[in-house]
Amino acid sequence: MRQHGLFDLDEPLKRVSDLGDPLEVMNDIIDFEVFRLVLNRALKRSDRRKGGRPPFDPVMMFKILILQALNDLCR
Repeated sequence: MRQHGLFDLDEPLKRVSDLGDPLEVMNDIIDFEVFRLVLNRALKRSDRRKGGRPPFDPVMMFKILILQALNDLCR
């Protein structure tokens, strides 16, 4: 079995897309940017002037929570 290179992901991603990628369907149906203001208000963020790692995008984290719930991965 050969090791995959940096640019070898095009074919597997195209195959998943052709089979009906649920992530693509979800992004076509739902406008997630509508939730950004609500998510930013609800999240407690630390003071960024102190430095440290930048926080994850709240919309991306919201998508992850939805995918976890759809795939029954939540506890």
